[in-house]
Amino acid sequence: MSVYRSALLRFADDGRALYDEDGLLAIGPDAQGRQRVLAAGSWQALGSQYADQPVTHLPGRILAPGFVDMHIHFPQTDVIGSPADGLLPWLENYTFPHEKRFAAPDYSAQVAQFFIAELLRNGVTTALAFSTSHPASVNALFTEAQRQNLRLITGKVLQDRHSPDGVRDDTEQSLIDTEALIQRWHGVDRLGYAITPRFAPTSTPAQLRGAGELAARYPDVWIQSHVAENLDEIRWARELFPRSRSYLGVYDDFGLMRERAVYAHCIHFDDDDRALMRDTGAVAAVSPTSNLFLGSGFFDYASADRVGFRYGLASDVGGGTSFSPFHTMMAAYYVGREGQTKPGLSLSPQQLWWQHTAGAARALGLAGVVGNLQPGCEADFLVLNPEATPLLARKTRQAQSLDELLFALIVLGDDRVVEQTVIAQQGANQRAT
Repeated sequence: MSVYRSALLRFADDGRALYDEDGLLAIGPDAQGRQRVLAAGSWQALGSQYADQPVTHLPGRILAPGFVDMHIHFPQTDVIGSPADGLLPWLENYTFPHEKRFAAPDYSAQVAQFFIAELLRNGVTTALAFSTSHPASVNALFTEAQRQNLRLITGKVLQDRHSPDGVRDDTEQSLIDTEALIQRWHGVDRLGYAITPRFAPTSTPAQLRGAGELAARYPDVWIQSHVAENLDEIRWARELFPRSRSYLGVYDDFGLMRERAVYAHCIHFDDDDRALMRDTGAVAAVSPTSNLFLGSGFFDYASADRVGFRYGLASDVGGGTSFSPFHTMMAAYYVGREGQTKPGLSLSPQQLWWQHTAGAARALGLAGVVGNLQPGCEADFLVLNPEATPLLARKTRQAQSLDELLFALIVLGDDRVVEQTVIAQQGANQRAT
């Protein structure tokens, strides 16, 4: 058992932040040997129960849940920051040429090692990630995640048309490979598989039909893809699938809308699309830095809440511009405030943080497992330094409320705030200094 005394951040089921300036976090093994939260709350209320235990005291620090990234592209680690006129030219000129390299197991393994180290350095302890169309990329990422004991979900990209040589796959073989990877990796340690059509225009109806059949055969695996990111993409999808009600409706027509289905972006929706998300249990991965970078549009938070479908935050590296959840939360605040093309609103600091931790975990079907520090959760947590930089220290010392403290961290924070990332069963991953 390990007992920590520090400021403590966690979340109630309704998304409210719970904060103890003098908090206690106790972790220990469950019956299977996995480290879980045993107790979390104020030192005054809980300290006497652990009087016989050694205590790690972390004054001036905040213990917080590890961040959950709902959509990120592992093979685009080196594509981040590439200039482009928009999504489709960016894919053609940068993404597809680079992803060809992941046919090589050694290259995939080298990038996987860097990618996961970068997640941990930024405090991301759970991620839903795209690999490439090459099984070697999936095996490399799962192998490294297993070595680091990271909770990670990924899958082989399905793209059997409108893709260049080197990333385009064969319809039948792609489905055979997908099922073999599910059987090899899904549910092993902290790993999960996601059936992964890149996006509807790069898959034939036969491939999408096969993906839907796999989704029905393996109902506990995830599904991930992209939808309604920009207007050119939507027009293309409608030309290719004229019988579907909408771009989102394409996925529904092929059996790819259900619980544990995660669709990135979901920007250009109508209320019928939003209702389809709600009624099927599919969720949105909101990717604000990517949407701003590529000029795709703005996620409509007000309409999503009005209709009632779930969502969480995502970096979307490498269209996204940072691995840092602080940068993602700040961009989400900008996107929420935009009120010229949609209703604008000010997302509270607590709501922004929720979207990248417990809310994202709930959207993934992992509520009570990750993204929080309530009893029973897996013990993935961060040691945050609210005085990591001179300006941040100056600002946080003046905070008069929890919202002021959290918002200062969102606006001024980056990887330097993450002093330590602790993964269940593994101990501490110290950030590079």
